[in-house]
Amino acid sequence: MPDSKRQKILIITRNLPPLVGGMERLNWHMADELSSYAEVKVIGPDRSAAHKPTNVELAEAPLKPLPLFLLVSFLKGLGITLRWRPDVVMAGSGLTAPAVWLLSKLCGAKSAAYLHGFDITADHRVYRALWRPTFKRLDKVIVNSTPTRDLALAAGVSAGDISIVYPGVTLPTAPQPESSIKAFRQQHGLEEKKILLSVGRLTTRKGLREFVEQSLPAIVRAEPSTMLVVVGEAPKNSLGAGIQSVESIQAQANRSGVGKHIRFLGVITDPVLLATAYEAADVHVFPVRHIADDPEGFGMVAIEAAAHGLPTVAFATGGVVDAVSDGLSGCLVANEDYLSFAISTLDIISGDTYRQYSERAIVFSKQFAWSKMGKNVFASLIK
Repeated sequence: MPDSKRQKILIITRNLPPLVGGMERLNWHMADELSSYAEVKVIGPDRSAAHKPTNVELAEAPLKPLPLFLLVSFLKGLGITLRWRPDVVMAGSGLTAPAVWLLSKLCGAKSAAYLHGFDITADHRVYRALWRPTFKRLDKVIVNSTPTRDLALAAGVSAGDISIVYPGVTLPTAPQPESSIKAFRQQHGLEEKKILLSVGRLTTRKGLREFVEQSLPAIVRAEPSTMLVVVGEAPKNSLGAGIQSVESIQAQANRSGVGKHIRFLGVITDPVLLATAYEAADVHVFPVRHIADDPEGFGMVAIEAAAHGLPTVAFATGGVVDAVSDGLSGCLVANEDYLSFAISTLDIISGDTYRQYSERAIVFSKQFAWSKMGKNVFASLIK
C-alpha cells in the first residue's frame, strides 16, 4: 500500500492459534491484515509458527511457565528490534505491554498495545503494580470497545492516546447448503429441535451454568423441543479465567430438570462446520456475567453469529453492548435478569421475529470485516 518505505511492525503476544479463543483469533487476523500495509514480525507462543499468516514472520517462545514466556519473548524481541529497527512495537494484550514499552525505548520505535478489558482490570497485586502503570506510558493504546476505553481512561491512559477499533469477523460469502444443515442436525440428534447455540470457552464469566439453572428451565417449559447446543470447552491455558467444566454444567442441568436438553459438541475449529452450527441454530445465547475484575471486552461470537444471520440474546455488560445492537442484531437484557433473558429467547425462537432479526443481523455484521479492522489498526498506529 503505502509509500516507498513500508512501516515495520513487531507484535508480541501470548495469544495465537492453535490456542483457541477470541483473543487468539484477533491477534492472528490483526497480524495478517497489517501485513497488507507493513512488514510484520510476530513473537508468539510455541506451536504458533505452524499456523501463522502467510506474509508474517514468527518467532516462538515457550507458552509455559508464564515467566519463561515473558523472558524469552523479551530476549527475542531485543534481538529483533536491535537488528531490524521496527517503527512500531506492539503488544497483542496488556500482558506484553511492559516488554513492548522497554523495547520501543531501546530502539526508538513507537509503542502500542491492543487492550481487551480483562488485561486492564486483572486483580493480581503484581500485575496491578508493575503492568498496569505501563499502559499510560505507551504512545498508542487501541481498545476493543467503548467500555474498554473507559477502563483504559480509569487506568490513567490519556484520551488522546486511545483509539477504539472493534474486532472483526470473517464474513461468509454464501450460506451453507440446506443439505449440510440437515446433516448437522441429524448427526447430533437435533431434528425438529429449537436450537439455542452457545459458542466459546467455558469460563466463569461466560455464565453458562447460571443460564442453565435460571433461564433454561423456563424456556424448556414453554418450548419443550428446546435444545442447548454448546460449542467450546473449559480453557487449559487461560490467564486468570475461572472455569466451568462440562461436568459441572451438565450436573446443574440435571438438578434443574433439563439434563436431556443440552448437547456438548466440544471445540469446533473447522470454519465450515462452525458456520453450519450457526446456521442450523435458532438463536445464539450469550449470558455473560458482570464481573468487575473480569469484564467481557467485546463479544466476537455475537458478531460471528450475526454474520450468519443468527440473532443473539445477551446481558448488557461490558463490550457486549457494542457487539449486539439491541433490536437489530438481537436483544440486550438487564444484568442477571434471567427471566427476561428467557422471555427474549422465547420471543425469537417461538415467534415470527426470527426472520426480521436474521436479515438485520447480517447487515449489522458487515461493518466488522477483518479488513476494516486491520485498516483501522494501521491508521491508529501511524497517526
